[in-house]
Amino acid sequence: MKFFKVVIGLSLILIASNTLARDTKHMYSIQEAMESADFKQRLDPNIALYFGEQAHGEVTKSLGSFPTNKKTNAFNKSDDEACQWVLLSALLTLQDRAKKEGGNAVINIASYYKKNTVVSDTEYECHAGAFVAGVALMGEVVELAN
Repeated sequence: MKFFKVVIGLSLILIASNTLARDTKHMYSIQEAMESADFKQRLDPNIALYFGEQAHGEVTKSLGSFPTNKKTNAFNKSDDEACQWVLLSALLTLQDRAKKEGGNAVINIASYYKKNTVVSDTEYECHAGAFVAGVALMGEVVELAN
């Protein structure tokens, strides 16, 4: 009887530790996120954002490429909700960097999770766990011709 209690206890510990260590990779729609009210209200319309190889105006000056690696509390949120929230945080950080550097756009934005680059015009990579969700991006801050 004691043996079975030990086996059951260890099994529950293993199941719980696997649940807590979850790191699920998701690819979500950029367009869907950008159309949400939070994004429309909080992103600066004066700093343009271009993902992957999206067409943009003429680059008059490149001010450098910059990474951002954001995490958010995912507890009691769906993966989709947590990932959209952390994407917004990462994009706000890129826009802040563009302002600091004197740029008016961030181009070539790519997912950069654990330094693995995923270039897409339509999707971003997010990793979600039981308590934390994360988005890492890399983007080039530039001045675009008006």
